[in-house]
Amino acid sequence: MIIYGKQVCLYALEHHPKSVQTVYLAKKGLLSQKLFDAFKPKIKFLEEKWAQSMSKGGNHQGILLEIDDFEQSLLSSIKQTDFIVILDGLTDTGNIGAIVRSAYALGADAMIATGVKQLNFAGITRTSSGALLDMPLMIAPNILDVFNELQQVGFTFYGASMEGDAIESTAFAPKRVLVLGSEGEGLSKKAKSKINQMVSIRMKHAFDSLNVSAAAAILIHRMSYAVK
Repeated sequence: MIIYGKQVCLYALEHHPKSVQTVYLAKKGLLSQKLFDAFKPKIKFLEEKWAQSMSKGGNHQGILLEIDDFEQSLLSSIKQTDFIVILDGLTDTGNIGAIVRSAYALGADAMIATGVKQLNFAGITRTSSGALLDMPLMIAPNILDVFNELQQVGFTFYGASMEGDAIESTAFAPKRVLVLGSEGEGLSKKAKSKINQMVSIRMKHAFDSLNVSAAAAILIHRMSYAVK
């Protein structure tokens, strides 16, 4: 898959060098001498118009990488973790990427995207600043199947809702799942039927809600530390 942009490409070059197939440069001086020497056999210089074409008009900042396709994790391995984030019907690449970045930085162990058949993994890699390359993630179209599997190994489910219990006064089970609904629809009826406890972020000022990625960061941080 093709990723582009200086931050995500440098992250991939530094942390996942074996996954890099080709380095495309439309500008000179973007790589340190160490990286340039390390990847010299894989570097190809190209004109700006071709860089624009490969990035489909995106802000490539002069560097693009062709890297190995993203490999989804298996549910059997995700079940062995302690803290999972489930996305219930989220489809926006920007929001998903931001959540992946927060989840990886703040201590979630894995993520599962439900209610979708496919995701733009290249876009999510870019919008997560490369965090997707280190975050176990899988797609599971049927959320009830996922709930049943996780319930059998002792997970407790917490749903993000404006009407939920205050996050700051909630202690979480050691094996815990945060379920985030889409911005437009919120949590699905299927998800709500399996949630053990709804949690919310108390607002200081009257306002509809936070963006789902901003709310996710706050909830993930709290759930990483407030464990029973």
